[in-house]
Amino acid sequence: VGTWLLAWPCFWSIAIAAPHGQLPDFYMLGLFGTGALLLRGAGCTINDYWDRDFDKQVERTRSRPIASGQISPNQALTFLVAQLLAGLGILVQLNTYSQILGASSLAFVGTYPLMKRITYMPQAYLGLTINWGAMLGYSAINGACDWPVVLPLYVGCISWTMV
Repeated sequence: VGTWLLAWPCFWSIAIAAPHGQLPDFYMLGLFGTGALLLRGAGCTINDYWDRDFDKQVERTRSRPIASGQISPNQALTFLVAQLLAGLGILVQLNTYSQILGASSLAFVGTYPLMKRITYMPQAYLGLTINWGAMLGYSAINGACDWPVVLPLYVGCISWTMV
C-alpha cells in the first residue's frame, strides 16, 4: 500500500503533464514507479531506525528487524545508503530542476519519523512527504513546475492522506 501511496501522485502529475491528446510517458511512469518502491523502502528503514528504542516496547513493532536485534542499527544505515543510492540512480535521469526538487524531498523523508514526537498530527507531515511526486512528476516531464497546475494537485493529495 505504501508504494502505491507514493506512486499515484507521481502518476497523476505525469499524466497531467502529458501533451493534450497523448498518453503519459511510459518510461517516466516506470521510473517513478520504481522510485516509489525504493523510497518507500528507505522511508521504512529510516522510520525503523529512528523508532528502534520505542519499537522494542510495543507489541506490534517489537519484531521489526532493528528492534528485535535481527540487524544492527549500522546494518540498517548501510541498507539505507544502498536504497538511497539506487534512488539516486533514478533521480539523475531527470532534468536538473527535478533533481533538485527530488533531492529536497529527502529532508521530509528523513524527519517524518521524528514528527510523531513533536506533533499530534504527524499524518499532515506524512502528507507533505509522500505526495512530493505530485510536483516532481510534472517537472520531470516539463522541466519545471507550473504552480497553478501542480499546487492544487499537491494540496489535494495531502488532503487525501489526511482522510
